[in-house]
Amino acid sequence: MNKTMALLMTGVLAVSTLSACGSKEEAAGGSGGKVKIEFFQYKSEAKGTFDQLIEKFEKENPEIDVVQSNPPDATTVLKTRVAKRDLPDVIGMGGDSAFKEIAKAGAFKDVSEDALLKDIQPAYTKMLKDVSQQEKVYGIPYATNANAVIYNKAIFKELGIEVPKTWDEFIAAAEKVKEAGKIPFYFTFKDSWTTLPSYNVLAANTQGEDFFKELNKGNTTFAEGHKEAVDKFLTLLEYGHKNQSGKAYNDGNAAFAKGESAMYLQGVWAIPEVKKANSDIELGVFPYPVTNTPGESKVVSGVDLLLAQSVTTEHGKEAKKFIEFLLADENAKEYIAQQNAFSAKKGIVQEAPEVEGLKESFAKGEVVDFPDHYVPSAVGLDKQLQVLTEKKDAKQYLTTLDKEWGKVADRQ
Repeated sequence: MNKTMALLMTGVLAVSTLSACGSKEEAAGGSGGKVKIEFFQYKSEAKGTFDQLIEKFEKENPEIDVVQSNPPDATTVLKTRVAKRDLPDVIGMGGDSAFKEIAKAGAFKDVSEDALLKDIQPAYTKMLKDVSQQEKVYGIPYATNANAVIYNKAIFKELGIEVPKTWDEFIAAAEKVKEAGKIPFYFTFKDSWTTLPSYNVLAANTQGEDFFKELNKGNTTFAEGHKEAVDKFLTLLEYGHKNQSGKAYNDGNAAFAKGESAMYLQGVWAIPEVKKANSDIELGVFPYPVTNTPGESKVVSGVDLLLAQSVTTEHGKEAKKFIEFLLADENAKEYIAQQNAFSAKKGIVQEAPEVEGLKESFAKGEVVDFPDHYVPSAVGLDKQLQVLTEKKDAKQYLTTLDKEWGKVADRQ
């Protein structure tokens, strides 16, 4: 058992103590006779949206006061709070390895039989089970996102480029942009996490459906399963600009908005930021064509935000009411509209014209989870990829990844 898990377990084993002899707040729990609950969520860009939704909720429920917490490095803060036996009432986080750790430690309420799950697309509920390696469900999938190739429609039209359907067509399009003296792809590797969007798609579509299950059993390695993804990732870098390691995410949003590149290998979450910089830009998205079989490549789309209730909350009724409010159709639509995200709820469709190019994949269920969701933070996938972008040494990268994975596996 690793140190983080031990700390989490120590924190959550005190649940009964907390319930029986913890600080006995009055039932009101807040000022003026109101029940006060804490909503802890990890998405800084969504803070304003949640402020609006909380204001609406409090008007409809004047007896409840919701306090939003959105600290920097929220996931680390949450793990620390679990270890200190200080769990928020409602938690909003991603369906990733951190969720797995905290869920396995028993910090979240089991919602396997919750009626709210009936309205959630089964694919996303399954993703939570898969990533947590448990049959029970410990959160309600709320919002999802997707990685896509964001492209400048004006540049494509100017150069006579059609949206590529295969890997060869994709590289040919990049070559045509390069020959025209323009930048095909804009990269922002100063921020290590920006290595992940393109790599996630390449890996998800080439590693095999059961890669991480087999990796956990010791039946495969990154050197075997991710070699094709690494080779294609390095190919994409050949069509970037100078000083890829010197540009950060915000630089990339601004540069693409100004028309400095034909394509931007990011997630759909970048679109609102690009449009803030240039509201007149004519952009679109298309699924990464990872193979040479048209329509074979799946869109990487995972649980970007789930809603969980802590097992220690003294205000379960109010916490559940807030979660139900956020999941109401009107409010779920408001969230995805403002955040340019997709909903995990059945029947809630993202109508933004910019993401029209992904609708067919979503309608057909041609989606697959983010591979990095299954990689513990201790492995440092983004940091390893950052080194890869600088050294271009595929063998060293894969060897290091297997070594770091082995260290984490040995501690569990």
